[in-house]
Amino acid sequence: MSEHVHVHAPHELSESHGDATARNERILELVATLLLAAATLGIAWSGYQGARWNGKQAEEYSESNSARAHANRAATAGSQDRTQDLLNFNRWLEVTTDGNQELADLYQRRFRPEFVPAFEAWLAGDPLNNPNAESSPLRMPQYHVANLERSNELEHLGDVHFDTGRQATEHTDSYVLTTVFFATVLFFAGISMRFVWLRMRVAVLVLATIFLAYAIVQVATLPIL
Repeated sequence: MSEHVHVHAPHELSESHGDATARNERILELVATLLLAAATLGIAWSGYQGARWNGKQAEEYSESNSARAHANRAATAGSQDRTQDLLNFNRWLEVTTDGNQELADLYQRRFRPEFVPAFEAWLAGDPLNNPNAESSPLRMPQYHVANLERSNELEHLGDVHFDTGRQATEHTDSYVLTTVFFATVLFFAGISMRFVWLRMRVAVLVLATIFLAYAIVQVATLPIL
């Protein structure tokens, strides 16, 4: 019984090796192309979001400055209202203790509407004869100055807008940082095609894949505007 042994010719082995090399080349080129495409999209998305958050930051800081400017104006008006209440009350108290009821009534009619509830509550305690009564209507819990209260509200609103703007700044910086990683992917994926040594090309593409994965994870955790 005879056995037939097929011996591969050298040119056949060379062709087989060449086919494998060509196939590996195509696979690595495909991987590099996909990395380039993903990194390009990542840069575009991060740049878009970074620009939007930058606009949000500017808007919030502008709102904060506006609220604080209005708060300052309201505080000034409130201080003037409080000063007016104090002066009118002191005049009323002076003429009342002098017994000039007609002039006291004139000053009382000049009281601001906000001051009247506190004055009436203070007057109900008989302060002119009761040593334990509150010394001034301005110290009564019924006394309120709307402009001062509005000033406090606007100051709080300004703080809220400022904090929101600061957060928007942080988001902008984070998106800008991700573009650095995506750009690194572009570099590694692009330069990988210039290496003839297969192992070096694989190593560079693996590194590019790691950077891409990290950048994608970072982008996924950031808020979208």
